[in-house]
Amino acid sequence: TEELSRGSLGVAGSLITRPEILTRALLQGATEEQKHEWLPKLASGEVMAAVAVTEPDFGSDSGAVKTAATKDGDDYVITGVKTWCTFAGRADVLMLLARTDPDRSKAHRGLSLFVVPKERAAGHGFQFDQPGGGRMEGRPIDTIGYRGMHSYEVSFVGWRVPAANLIGGDGGVGRGFYLQMAGFENGRLQTAARAVGVMQAAYEAARDYARDRTVFGQPLADFQLTQIKLARMAVVIQAARQFMYTVARLMAKGQGMIEAAMVKAYVCRAAELVTREAMQIHGGMGYAEEFPVSRYFVDARVLSIFEGADEILALKVIARNLLKNARS
Repeated sequence: TEELSRGSLGVAGSLITRPEILTRALLQGATEEQKHEWLPKLASGEVMAAVAVTEPDFGSDSGAVKTAATKDGDDYVITGVKTWCTFAGRADVLMLLARTDPDRSKAHRGLSLFVVPKERAAGHGFQFDQPGGGRMEGRPIDTIGYRGMHSYEVSFVGWRVPAANLIGGDGGVGRGFYLQMAGFENGRLQTAARAVGVMQAAYEAARDYARDRTVFGQPLADFQLTQIKLARMAVVIQAARQFMYTVARLMAKGQGMIEAAMVKAYVCRAAELVTREAMQIHGGMGYAEEFPVSRYFVDARVLSIFEGADEILALKVIARNLLKNARS
């Protein structure tokens, strides 16, 4: 993930992070038949996945989503709107969180998780129609960075999904919130790795530019202030990388839920600092789109927003669990 992100943040997200989120959700709660159906295809890349959880009115508060999934014979009928579905156009399946219990007072306990198959879109926007009248329509969202692929607002009108695609089968009804959170735990570690990759690319660009750029008759890299900036960047990157590896080892043992939130919150903010310093070393050229460092800078900004905003992670995951553990 780190190495892919050093080349393209978008590629790493599509090939690693989103399939990993769905994979973790399947491992956590899918039936054996569902695991045999989807896990090999996700692992081989035969099936590419996107995540459809966020809605226009509900971001971090995913337990309040309104998109409905109503049982109708052997299908569920999906109606609602999702947003910030990155890679939804080219994905083969969407991991979709929907409300299967119309009683909204049940909040997150009324949600279930589905694997929603779809065709790959040929262009940016897309519209697919089912024979029975169901429709799925995707509108690309323009963003300041992270342009390696599009994020989408996706609307569903009477879109039919086989009941067999409800993760966990009948036993998965009402468990969708918990299954998607299991997926997002690993997604946070993946996002931290992506941040390290972006930082490394920014550092290397700044280092090379400083060696090649001559100011006041000598290379920019010969100035002590430039050397200090590069040294601090290298320290932050290495600290972030080692923190990431430590959390990865914990998660491989089935631990590290709090640490995954911590590493995501810390490393993604660190990426903003490192890419800013890389741009500063480039001077005015760093603000020009022809130099990759401008892309690293705007790409880094999104890292502390998706896969759990810093503030939500600090409040709902880190602080809550630290205090809970202290009391126990």
